[in-house]
Amino acid sequence: MNQSAHIEGGTHSAAGRRAAIDPWHQLLDDDTPVEFSEEDVVHLHWWLLQKVKLLSNPGTPLAEKFEIIRWVFTDPERDTKPFSFVNCLRVVSGSPLSELPFIGSLDPQEVRDWLRVRLHRWLEATISSYPKWVQEAVMANPNWVAECLAKNPQWLNEEVKRHSERNDLFS
Repeated sequence: MNQSAHIEGGTHSAAGRRAAIDPWHQLLDDDTPVEFSEEDVVHLHWWLLQKVKLLSNPGTPLAEKFEIIRWVFTDPERDTKPFSFVNCLRVVSGSPLSELPFIGSLDPQEVRDWLRVRLHRWLEATISSYPKWVQEAVMANPNWVAECLAKNPQWLNEEVKRHSERNDLFS
């Protein structure tokens, strides 16, 4: 439905105009349950697992890498939750509807260990273009940097800019 028809129909509120313009607003505001096929669910789990590949890409923003790392290495009690890393591994490795050939059960700890061995190198590749003081801060206290980036994904860029303007690079 176009916006003018919606307004002519009597809905003049901002929410009504927004819904007419944005079909996602209608979909997300609707209380009607959305039905997903089993194939859709398996593909969604696969799509989430594909995000792990971004860890090896030096161009992936640091904030996004930390978000993926938190998802992969979450608290063990969350491993059984829908769309957790472990659950995604279980669904994708065991479903005949998966993009992968059937490989059977995977050990999530082995996958995590494999990723953990590579994380240092992947993080270094991402931060190599930052000033030395940033590289040292990220590697010395990655949890603190991750928390700051979770609050504000532009935090690191803002800090670099602020310190560059003051000519204060802590080195």
